[in-house]
Amino acid sequence: MASPLRSLVEDDSRYLKSFQLFLERSSEHQCMQAFIHTILPNTLASIGDGKTHVNIIGVGSGAGEIDLEMFSQLRLKHPGLTVDNEVVEPNSQQLHNYKDLVSDKSDLDYIKFSWNEMTASEFEEHWKANKMTKKADFIHMVQMLYYVKDLEATIRFFRSLLSKNGKLLVILVSGDSGWGKLWQTFRAQLCSTEISQCVTTGDIKKFLDLEGVRYQSHVLPSHMDITECFSVGDEKGELLLDFLTKVMDFSRTASPELKAGVVDLLRHPDCSAESRGRVIFNNNLEALVIEALP
Repeated sequence: MASPLRSLVEDDSRYLKSFQLFLERSSEHQCMQAFIHTILPNTLASIGDGKTHVNIIGVGSGAGEIDLEMFSQLRLKHPGLTVDNEVVEPNSQQLHNYKDLVSDKSDLDYIKFSWNEMTASEFEEHWKANKMTKKADFIHMVQMLYYVKDLEATIRFFRSLLSKNGKLLVILVSGDSGWGKLWQTFRAQLCSTEISQCVTTGDIKKFLDLEGVRYQSHVLPSHMDITECFSVGDEKGELLLDFLTKVMDFSRTASPELKAGVVDLLRHPDCSAESRGRVIFNNNLEALVIEALP
């Protein structure tokens, strides 16, 4: 049964406010940095071997900070490489911020940027309509597969764009994280039926295993301070609850029973730990490096 609650993604302004607060309260940025600097370079080294030029697609690239970190590591591995970079991002403000970030840099002349203000589905339609045959050496989808209509079809399509030794990087919350427990318990009440939304790497690995697809897995430890979620009426707490549940104005629109159930679970040891009077949510991510079609 479809949830009667409105998805947070329907309100760009509130989504961005809650997302910014999430970044401030979580160690996600730090754990992503650690992954990019310690684990990802091996993948980037392999995609550029023997090449002078690579094609990259960033799906849901946001404001571009993660993309540029990846490029800096690619540059270290392959100093002479040139890059054709397709940016796929449906949020106009985020895309504008990305362009500003690029314009402020003086060392990106080896990258040609193509800007696509569209969703993953729209990009797929655009690609097929134009009968594009270009292959990608590296495609990354960081924290964006929550927002697609058909998770499996999206992965299949972008994997089909990979060159022979190309790699598809998917980063989502781990199935063993607090998010995994929250969505396992309240998926039917919280999750929109229009988009994938409440998915974890556990869902993706199940699909990949059934398809016989080869991939590597890397858990990225992360946490988030959600203490304010338990203070009734706290503005930041309500924004964090919106982000955790992916529901707009969750505190105001959820039934008392659902709200109580979610708040109790968020404090449960399956989701969080208490330290020095703070409630610390398990925000572990997982990176899947998926191989190209044989």
